Amino acid sequence: MPAPAAKYTAERILWKHHWTDRLISFRLSRDPAFRFTPGQFARLGLQISETGFVWRAYSIVSASWDDYLEFYSIVVPEGEFTPRLARLEVGDQILVDKTPNGFFTTDRFPDGKDLWLLATGTALGPYLSILHETAVWQRFRHIVLVHSVREAAELSYQAEIAALRQHPLWAEHGHKLQYLPVVTRETLPGTLSQRIPAMLADGSLERAAGVTLSPERSRIMICGSPQMVEDTHRRLKSMGYALSRLSAPAQLALENGW
Repeated sequence: MPAPAAKYTAERILWKHHWTDRLISFRLSRDPAFRFTPGQFARLGLQISETGFVWRAYSIVSASWDDYLEFYSIVVPEGEFTPRLARLEVGDQILVDKTPNGFFTTDRFPDGKDLWLLATGTALGPYLSILHETAVWQRFRHIVLVHSVREAAELSYQAEIAALRQHPLWAEHGHKLQYLPVVTRETLPGTLSQRIPAMLADGSLERAAGVTLSPERSRIMICGSPQMVEDTHRRLKSMGYALSRLSAPAQLALENGW
């Protein structure tokens, strides 16, 4: 059943980019009333019949102050939503639920010195939104962005990540960002090659970043495949980290990327 019209707006595709044959980014027009906190997700809808709709949750990539909404998606050939999404063009319509959702935000952390952003695949998306918040750059001494993919072609948004350091709103803090790309199924100079949990276990992630992990100073966000999130959470838990909750703020925030 379609959602009541009062609960969503009909937006248009403004821009679309294919990183690979299975990875796309797209921007939608943004209703002026839509507000979100970086790290949250929006529910997007496509009409598949006269009365049928299909909805999926997508983390928002764009800044909270952009006049558009950007999203990053993998195309699942057998899926109900993404094959249709991949065929859409600029000007086509996508529905956007008026209410953003999610608690994968930096305001759930108590004060710390270092912010670690660990992602696989398209789970990079919410971190790009978070890194467009001036307060994040002011709050932390070091920011370590780790993006793990299987193949080098999947290392999307590299130019945009590099440009973050020179953004005029926080250029004085740009040196704080460490970007660590990880490619697990190819050998690529300048990248790491092990899975994130393995690099946490042997200390190679800390060495690559030049930043020491500790529950006292580190605040860690984990987003990606369910297996990566589970394995990384288990590893960090064994190292003394705890999941942050509203009633008990701590060091970890988790979200499955699909």
